[in-house]
Amino acid sequence: MDLRFTELYPEGWGITFLVEKGLHSTKSPYQRIDVLETKSHGRLLVIDGAVMLTERDEFAYHEMLTHVALFSHPCPEKVLVIGGGDGGAVREIARHSCVKEIALVDIDADVIEVSRRFFPQVASGFNDERVKVLTEDGVEFVKRAEPGSYHVIVVDSTDPVGPAVGLFEKPFFEACFRALTEDGIFVAQSGSPYFQLELVGKSHRTAREVFPQAATYTAQTPSYGGLWSFVVGSKLHDPKRPIRDDETVLKQLKYYNPRVHEAAFALPNYILKATGQIEG
Repeated sequence: MDLRFTELYPEGWGITFLVEKGLHSTKSPYQRIDVLETKSHGRLLVIDGAVMLTERDEFAYHEMLTHVALFSHPCPEKVLVIGGGDGGAVREIARHSCVKEIALVDIDADVIEVSRRFFPQVASGFNDERVKVLTEDGVEFVKRAEPGSYHVIVVDSTDPVGPAVGLFEKPFFEACFRALTEDGIFVAQSGSPYFQLELVGKSHRTAREVFPQAATYTAQTPSYGGLWSFVVGSKLHDPKRPIRDDETVLKQLKYYNPRVHEAAFALPNYILKATGQIEG
């Protein structure tokens, strides 16, 4: 008998993986964490029944979450990651030699431990001496941050349920704005345009209310059901155009490049309507 894991999406569809064996299952104080070995995508990290990453295509999500903002800033020395306990965002940020400090704040220490154990290639950035890991509430951390503390803030959250709800609300966006330098950039995952279109629209409108420049862009991540969206807010620099050219970083990447960066902001009409960029 085949063993399969299925994440069900709204409206009666989902994504299914053929599972070879279960590797780990635990219940942290905040959520259930499972690691499965799949036939097609290597190891799969599942939190509360939702796919967080697979070894096969996590690079697409993590590269596009981080490098769009990082390459849009001339010198992002101090970077904050909220969430992202798997370490994928930290790994990508650490590729940039101009970055001097990386702070990761995730409420669940168990996610970090599980990723270090079962996804060492994803969690490799935790070994970088520039990285400081804090296990606490990201919303409260940003509220306490000194104004102008970070050049880039990356929000790598789960869906807006449980401890992640506050990461999608306007007060959190405003707190991030205050914590950024005068030319700082904020970026967050904003859900699937296919089955979370309302969230995509809300995230874009909230960023537009808080930041002088705000935009939504997309990338393909098959394990998330196809197209995935991100929202970026900038105090000064145009996030749609990369302004640094670092070949040392670019040659390491599988998905991101400057042409993809610019093309990612070309959106289909239904997303433009949902984000209020065209009428309809």
